[in-house]
Amino acid sequence: MFSEVLERLGIQTGQPNFGLSAPLREKPGGEEIVSLNPANGETIARVATATRSDYDALVDRAGDVFLRWRSAPPPERGELIRRFGLALRERKQDLGLLVTLETGKILTEGEGEVQEMIDMCDFAVGLSRQLYGLTMACERPDHRLFEQWRPLGPVGVLTAFNFPVAVWAWNAAVAAVCGDPVVWKPSPHTPLTAIAVQKIAEQVAAAAGWEGVFQMYVAPGHEGGQWMASDPRLPLVSATGSCEMGRSVAQQIAARLGRSLLELGGNNGLIVCESANLDLSLRAVAFAAAGAAGQRCTSLRRLFLHRSIAGPFTERLKKAYAGISQRIGNPWEDGVLMGPLINEASVERMLAAVSAIGEQGGQILCGGKRLNRPGSFVEPTLVQATCDMPITREETFAPILYLFEFDTLEEAIEQHNAVSQGLSSAIFTDRLQEAERFLSPAGSDCGIANVNIGTSGAEIGGAFGGDKDTGGGREAGSDAWKAYMRRQTCTVNYGDALPLAQGVKFEI
Repeated sequence: MFSEVLERLGIQTGQPNFGLSAPLREKPGGEEIVSLNPANGETIARVATATRSDYDALVDRAGDVFLRWRSAPPPERGELIRRFGLALRERKQDLGLLVTLETGKILTEGEGEVQEMIDMCDFAVGLSRQLYGLTMACERPDHRLFEQWRPLGPVGVLTAFNFPVAVWAWNAAVAAVCGDPVVWKPSPHTPLTAIAVQKIAEQVAAAAGWEGVFQMYVAPGHEGGQWMASDPRLPLVSATGSCEMGRSVAQQIAARLGRSLLELGGNNGLIVCESANLDLSLRAVAFAAAGAAGQRCTSLRRLFLHRSIAGPFTERLKKAYAGISQRIGNPWEDGVLMGPLINEASVERMLAAVSAIGEQGGQILCGGKRLNRPGSFVEPTLVQATCDMPITREETFAPILYLFEFDTLEEAIEQHNAVSQGLSSAIFTDRLQEAERFLSPAGSDCGIANVNIGTSGAEIGGAFGGDKDTGGGREAGSDAWKAYMRRQTCTVNYGDALPLAQGVKFEI
């Protein structure tokens, strides 16, 4: 059914695809894995994975490329990314469909992910002419004190299944214009999307005379990520995944005094105040909680409702969820609002969470079951909960939404902040004072705080990331580029004397 699309993207269905960068692609020595369509459990294609020796050769090549790429003028690096963005535009529909086939996202979200890569390319092209340093006031006469930013080295990127290519682009586009080659390990659940994008990147780089700026390897399990985390040849590793994964990776990187950029779990909350526009709130909650089947890192997990509007809003939300449940299906089909979870293990984790909800005194208002059809389909689930339920402090990567009631905004903010994760947050209110309290130092403790929009759907112009157990990393926009470079403070003496700082005297 989709063979023509796969063929146009260079994905083979009759023989294994090689999960390794060119020119090493002809000899991957690892085990074979399969990419499954989560909507029906069928094999899309097979992938031959990389071994440790394959990985070592790849990273050595990235190091060799860095010695040349770091000296290329930043606007020349930006031109490479501009051409990559154009190539992505030409293949947007095919790539969007492949994202949908591998992840189970509905088609508009699959294409939206490709658009996010394109947007990142546009951002990085402009950034290539704005890698600014500062000039500081110098206390010594006839001296100039300034800072400049220099390329860091090959950057490792570990991505998760839920955004198989966009998060790579956040890192790759920015790292490349900063002068850093990129070594990418995608999720073994979504290897085909990564292989397709890697091939496009390689073609663009080769045409520009910069082969090797983009490197990629597919490896099963956690071992392939550990290679990267413990590798001193990679001064920075950007890792997206669970809090548990992040702790392991961060410890290995810290042990070698490397840098880590972590995008980990989110247990995202949204507060609906008494004054809120409830129509707007309902649309935002439904998309944030059920979009991508609750498999976004910014998906809404916890909803705090002011007691005065909790009852009627909950009834409206139940009706909205009933409508979403009627539009669950194959994510590539028109009119579908929610596709499957990524695999059977995710279904089992959701059902285990549902059992824990009952044991801890929560009430299932709707949903909570898997669908009786092929594939990893579940019902979006609403739960009347209390904040003392341990399960509500965990992130279940599935469409489960916990509902709480509150009397005062201070109470809601306290409950909102009482979890270990700190990624995305939101408040709906028509009162300026409530909005500003939520954004104040005593308000949301998350890296992202929104007013009158949901928790998901962040734009690339802002720095993306969270605090606490979310890891503290920042990617994409704003000044996130500084993570991919080294700061150098410089002082130039253009006079004939040698005055010392702080008035120190040392005469010889």
